[in-house]
Order: sequence, then C-alpha cells, then structure tokens
Amino acid sequence: MNGRDGTLGRATDDASEGRADPHLLVGGTPVARYVLAPDLDAEHGPRPYLHPVRTLAGTPVTDALPADHVWHLGASVAVQDVAGTNLWGGRTYVRDVGYTWRGDHGRIVHVGWEERTPDRLDHRLHWCDPAGDVLLSEQRTISASAVSGHPSAWRLDLASTLTAPAERDIVLGSPATNGRPGGAGYGGFFWRAVATEPPEVFAAELTGEEAVNGCDRPWVALRGQAPEGGAYTLVFSGLGPGDRWFVRTTMYPGVCVAYAFARTLTIPAGTSRHGRHQVIVVDGRLDPEGAAGLAAAGG
Repeated sequence: MNGRDGTLGRATDDASEGRADPHLLVGGTPVARYVLAPDLDAEHGPRPYLHPVRTLAGTPVTDALPADHVWHLGASVAVQDVAGTNLWGGRTYVRDVGYTWRGDHGRIVHVGWEERTPDRLDHRLHWCDPAGDVLLSEQRTISASAVSGHPSAWRLDLASTLTAPAERDIVLGSPATNGRPGGAGYGGFFWRAVATEPPEVFAAELTGEEAVNGCDRPWVALRGQAPEGGAYTLVFSGLGPGDRWFVRTTMYPGVCVAYAFARTLTIPAGTSRHGRHQVIVVDGRLDPEGAAGLAAAGG
C-alpha cells in the first residue's frame, strides 16, 4: 500500500473536490471547524485538525499556526517519530544532536468518509512517510454533544484506531524517547490552546505544569482566558494503557495525551491500537471539584 499512484497517499472524496470544511454543531450551535486537507508546507506536519474550537458562548479555545510553534494546529492527532517519519512538524529531535531540520516530514491525509453529520464525523486516514508510503491506517470518529445538566458545557469525543501494515511493526516515539530531557514526551492527541496569560493546569490534587506533566491521573483541566476576554475551562480525559499527560503552560498553553511519553510504543504488524479521548469545553472557571464532576459526567 502506498501513495505514489496518487490514490492512497493523498486526500480524496470531499477534500479533493474542494468542498467546505465540515463543522460540528451542538444543538444547532457551531462549536468546531474540521480542517480536512490543509494546504501547508510539509515542515508544518500537514494533517486534519479542529480549529477554531469554541465554547457554547463563542469563546475560542484553540490556536493554529502560532508564531512560536507554527506546526501547532488546533486540536489534532500528531506524533513526531512514526517509524522515523516526523508527523508532528517542525524540527526533529536527534539523539546526541538536538533539534535538527531533516527531510523526514510526512503527512496525515483523509481518504474517505464513513459518516458525516452535524454532530459526528467518521472517516479514514493514512499516515504517510515523505515518499507517500502508508505507515499507518486510521479510522477516526469525532463527535460533539451536550453535557446533561450543564448548559454551559459541551463534550468533544475523538476515537482513533491506528492499524499497522501487515508486513511491518510500526514504532512510535517522541523527543523524550530520542534523548531529550525535561519531560518532552509529546505526541498523540494534542490540543494547542489560546490564552492571554499562562493558564492554570491541575489534575485532582496536582497543580501546575511541573506536577501534572508526565502524570497518569484520569483527567486534567486547563483553565484560561481567551484574548476576546472569555474565561474557559477544558477538562481532558481518555488516557490509554501506557499514555501520560504532556502539558505546557509557561512556554505555550497545551495539553497532549502522549502515546510515547517515556518509552516507545510498538504497534505490531497487522494489529491495531485503539484510543478514545474526551474534552469537555466549558464557559467560565471550574475548580478541581467541578472539573472532577464534569469528567465523571462526560465519561
């Protein structure tokens, strides 16, 4: 399976026909746009992403193409080391060398719809290396729904099944697994937030970036204020076996379900890895008790 014939390793269906990017709605309110086939340089890690994502009151809670890390694209699934291919964007961390620009950037492409409704997007994707060969096939479902009893909150669900080709194992890595110190095990389901000041992050009894980064608590909350002035809280859950939380608040605001935080992850040939991630998007500022309650309600 490869993309050199122009069929598997490139976008098809609605994306290639130039149709508008789909939007997710909750009760008729648009809450997220899904950029299906972004026209980006390979060095930015082209991939489908959600942006802008908004609260029900309209406050934006994602950032895309920010000047500090241009390859951060709203809410997306991206890994820096997929069998040696950079599908995150930016420079690649090389052991004993550091971050280096290399010709190793691939892309994640939409290849077909299974279902497309105002509150649910279900499609197939290919994770491709620089030559267009398919490293992983993905089945992804994204849905948006109201949270019962919480009129200021809605829930985003992203379910992903990654399948390795029949003939080879696929190893996922991160800058941390390639030798970078400092808990830089990013790569997975990543949310680049937007905030006027460094946001607050907490996970039950843990508070602050240093304490939360690398933990495996059931949920993490990010509390901030958008440039337009609206306060928001994002409550993340959905770690899989071996996953850890990667968080940043001082350098930039972001939360990631990291698939290879401290150790590489191998998807054996012909097998699949399943993940389901949830984010509850809330207008206003929640305390830890409120965030825990919403995480339980959303699960």
